[in-house]
Parts: sequence; C-alpha cells; structure tokens
Amino acid sequence: MPHQLAFATHNIHKLQEVAAKIGDTISLLSLNDLDFHKDIPETGATFKENASIKSHAVAEACQINCFADDSGLEVEALNGEPGVYSARYAGEPADSEANMDKLLQQLKGVANRNARFKTVISLLWNGQEYFFEGVAEGTIRQVRSGAKGFGYDPVFEPAGYHITFAEMTMEEKNAISHRAKAMEKLVAFLQGRAV
Repeated sequence: MPHQLAFATHNIHKLQEVAAKIGDTISLLSLNDLDFHKDIPETGATFKENASIKSHAVAEACQINCFADDSGLEVEALNGEPGVYSARYAGEPADSEANMDKLLQQLKGVANRNARFKTVISLLWNGQEYFFEGVAEGTIRQVRSGAKGFGYDPVFEPAGYHITFAEMTMEEKNAISHRAKAMEKLVAFLQGRAV
C-alpha cells in the first residue's frame, strides 16, 4: 500500500507534474481529493511562512502528511518586491496584466533589472517539517514577450536565455524553473523515505 501524501493545491496540472516525478511508491492527493475547500489566509511575511501555514492547515484538518508551496518574484532594485505579494501586487482581485503594468512602471528608467523567481515548499512528514527551495535567476524585460505561461512570465528572461518564460514550452520552462528545482529536492527526499 503506497504512502498517502497531500499536495495543498486545487491545481490538477501541478499535481500531475509532481505525481509523474514521484512515481508509484507514494499516492498523491489534491485538496479536491480530500474535499478540502477552506480558504487558507496567507498571512506570512515570507514564502517559507506562507508555505508552512498552508501545509499545517491541511495536515491538521485532514490528519495526513502534506506539502504546500509558495512562490513569487523578487526584484533587486525594488528591495525584493513584489515578493509574497506577487499575485496581488496591483491590488485585489489578482490580475497578472495589472501586476506586470505596475512592475514595468516601477522599473521605468531603472538600469538594474535583476530579478529571481523563488519557490519554497513546506513538507510535513510524520510530524516533522522540512523545507525545500528553488530559485530561477534572471532579468525583467522592458516589454512583454510571449503568450505562454502565467503571471510575470512574459517579462521574465531567465539567466542564460534570450527568451522569456512565456516564450518557452512547458518542458523548457520546467527544466529550469524555480518550482521545478524545489520539487526535484522534495522528490529526492521522498524517494529516500517511501519504502
């Protein structure tokens, strides 16, 4: 009987992506599988705190090992903004176009365009909490480019490339993205324990 592990997400694509990497020693469940539909307020000041809040909320409510992730964009010239406010940078409701407009406006005339996407995963496994982090370094373009991806992808050019995340295929992006790097660390950890 495989170990059961909850991923604190309703996003079926994210779930399938991780399930494909973990293999069949662990049975991965989404919040939909657990019938968990409560809103979890992300009140943390860091990605680590927000990921931890989410994993604890689900693990306690459902009595199951669980992991959650929190991600966002940190821009050097803006002292790490938008950071934990990435999804709602331009205010409520969350709007990617408005967020990019605000970001490009904030960086108007700014020479330093260095930025990074960051993901932190909190895993609660048999009562212990573990953290895994992934970072994708890059720069913010002057204008949008590409129609794939989501969020800030059309303005983020990863280091070593001359195209944005939004111009990459899902496979290309997943090979270098912050989330993929954090997930690889999580998967390696789980493969060592799920026997």
